[in-house]
Amino acid sequence: MSAEDPHAGQPIRTAGAPPEEAAAAVVLVHGRGARADGMLQFAQEFGREGLHYAAPQARRGTWYPNSFLAPVERNQPHLGSALAHVGRAVEAAQSGGIPPEKVLLVGFSQGACLVSEFVARDPKRYAGLVLLSGGLIGAAGTEFGYDGDVDGMPFFLGVSDDDPHIPVSRAAETVDVFEGFDADVRFDEYHGRGHGIFPEEVEYLEELIATLVG
Repeated sequence: MSAEDPHAGQPIRTAGAPPEEAAAAVVLVHGRGARADGMLQFAQEFGREGLHYAAPQARRGTWYPNSFLAPVERNQPHLGSALAHVGRAVEAAQSGGIPPEKVLLVGFSQGACLVSEFVARDPKRYAGLVLLSGGLIGAAGTEFGYDGDVDGMPFFLGVSDDDPHIPVSRAAETVDVFEGFDADVRFDEYHGRGHGIFPEEVEYLEELIATLVG
């Protein structure tokens, strides 16, 4: 760990099948103040045998210090370090030869914001991108000039209309970007549920996992 790379040296927790024996992999990114082990526990709600799970841990449980709606520079160098650590988790998940199209990325809250940014900055066809209450990072009015193609990658974003952290407007902007990437988009807007993970989202994950492992 250094001031320039605060998440360097943080662990990547794993569970399930070894990567060299797994049919597919799931990378799970936790929210603010949480733990990687909590995401592995969450995976038990939708996971199946034959999958490898990898969950990177943020230093002190927080990926970046300010709101995801702050100017990007106010979250540096933590944001750049966090993106690099997610990249290490993806690489570790693929270490047994699993291709990107068999790697599912799942994030909750701050973790959802982070994985959306990770894929938007380097678009490719993963097995899917599932954002549980999150969106792209940047101040209000940010023009997300990302360009690329994810070749029909399944993309899910769920958010409640009264979420105190994730405005529906930013969720909608994020959906627009991924539609521009040619993702297969599902956008669930819930009503009066606050900030959390909801049954419809777990059901979506179960269905998506089934397409990966048969």
